[in-house]
Amino acid sequence: MRFSSLLFILFVFACTEMSAQSISNHAIGLRLGDSDGFGAEISYQKSLTRSSRLEFDMGWRDTRNYNAFKLVGLHQWVRNLDGNFNWFYGVGGGIGNVNFNEDYDTDSNGGFFLFAAGDIGIEYNFDIPLLLSVDFRPEIGIIGYDGFTDNFNFDIALGIRYQF
Repeated sequence: MRFSSLLFILFVFACTEMSAQSISNHAIGLRLGDSDGFGAEISYQKSLTRSSRLEFDMGWRDTRNYNAFKLVGLHQWVRNLDGNFNWFYGVGGGIGNVNFNEDYDTDSNGGFFLFAAGDIGIEYNFDIPLLLSVDFRPEIGIIGYDGFTDNFNFDIALGIRYQF
């Protein structure tokens, strides 16, 4: 029992040490995509440590049922996979405003909303200052999500950022 516990602790320590990779101090670009329409966001990332960063996104969503404007903030942890490939995960939230199309059957008039978000993805850090990523960001409505995707939204996107 003691041996397996020691082995587990050494494994966790080794994984943590292997994942330490320096990330760029700043990155700015676009995050494009959505689960049920089209969305575009201006995205900014700021490193906090060698393996964590903050991400701020500002953008809109356009579907056949609604249009929405969103501001999102996330804290992400970055882990190395192999070479220039990293994977990342994070938590955060955001605020926004939604306007429903006239044809959409809802009791809500739209307006302000607040949500919590998670984030998981994979990225490739080129040798030039270019970063490509694909991520999945589930969002859970907290306030004002009435009629807006049943309080849960899957956000899948491709990111392209310039690092400096």
